Amino acid sequence: MKLAMIGIGQAGGKIVDKFIEYDKTTPGGRIVRSPVAVNTAKADLMGLEHVPEENRVLIGQARVKGHGVGADNELGAEIAEEDIDEVQGAVDSIPVHEIDAFLIIAALGGGTGSGGAPVIAKHIKRIYTEPVYGLGILPSSDEGGIYTLNAARSFQTFVREVDNLLVFDNDAWRQSGESVEAGYDEINDEIVRRFGVMFGAGEIDGSETVAESVVDSSEIINTLASGGVSTVGYATEEIQRSDDQGLLSRLRGGGGDEDAMEAANTTNRVTSLVRKATLGRLTLPCEIAGAERALLVLSGPPDEINRKGMERGRKWLEEETGSMEVRGGDYPVQEPFVAAAVLLSGVTEVPRIKELQQVAIEAQDNIEEVRKESEKELQDLVKDDEDELDPLF
Repeated sequence: MKLAMIGIGQAGGKIVDKFIEYDKTTPGGRIVRSPVAVNTAKADLMGLEHVPEENRVLIGQARVKGHGVGADNELGAEIAEEDIDEVQGAVDSIPVHEIDAFLIIAALGGGTGSGGAPVIAKHIKRIYTEPVYGLGILPSSDEGGIYTLNAARSFQTFVREVDNLLVFDNDAWRQSGESVEAGYDEINDEIVRRFGVMFGAGEIDGSETVAESVVDSSEIINTLASGGVSTVGYATEEIQRSDDQGLLSRLRGGGGDEDAMEAANTTNRVTSLVRKATLGRLTLPCEIAGAERALLVLSGPPDEINRKGMERGRKWLEEETGSMEVRGGDYPVQEPFVAAAVLLSGVTEVPRIKELQQVAIEAQDNIEEVRKESEKELQDLVKDDEDELDPLF
């Protein structure tokens, strides 16, 4: 799938940078057609390694002088509105006829990304006919209340402005004892690995092996057409092969029971990987039952993926999700592993989102109480000062 990627804020820009690196280092990698990074902090833009300099857009210079918005997502939204023409200038350079969709990436806990991403998504969706998807990163619960409140507010707006919001929850991925920098680098790698396999399916050139059951951009678009929120699961298994396996099989005559056994092992590996991908760590943990649509992508050497395994995996997904719209296909790559990526679209039973919404409600009530108390204290202070002052006349 060919994507125009727009990263908003520090995390958004870094993830777009990682996607470009993934494209350069992955055989057949051709996901990112046009990368753009938008930020209010000049230093963050300068720290990017792969996004072309002409596609790095600094907004809000008149208000924050290139120093960021300090986790103030209301200010981030205002600046995005005010400087939308500067963003549009970078978007204008995107060869829209070469892309399948826009993907807007942002961390939802900060200021620039959480405030600006919904604004920019709304603007792009109004102008272009291609689907506009979001990739939103939720903060971990130990990052602080302001980030959780920002995420709750931004999530509600972002999901409304995009055709589908793919979500990655940092809370489910941070390892205890990790430094912040190391933790986020690892998380960004996970994000790119999972979504890279999903979006990369079908993007192969004529020199590579053709998939038995092709997954192209239309399959992904149709899966995401349910709207709402989506999550991705991923599982991989290294292939254990000895160099003399093939020779030994030929000396024995091959065929017969050995071929049947090999086919059965391949099928079992595929179905096991599908279960692990779906029931293991999703990018956004949720109840998979009730997902409106699903997409299964298998990648690996062609002889390690078979149609029977694919069919069994799809059948199992249909039973577990209760959805009749389960698509699937393979993505042949000459790597020493087999991987399964599962996209679940239109999920509704998501504990983390319910938690965020509850936190937002409580925080809003607390903010209102603090505001009223502050106003009362200010009035009392002014009154006390007036009582102490002698009249001038």
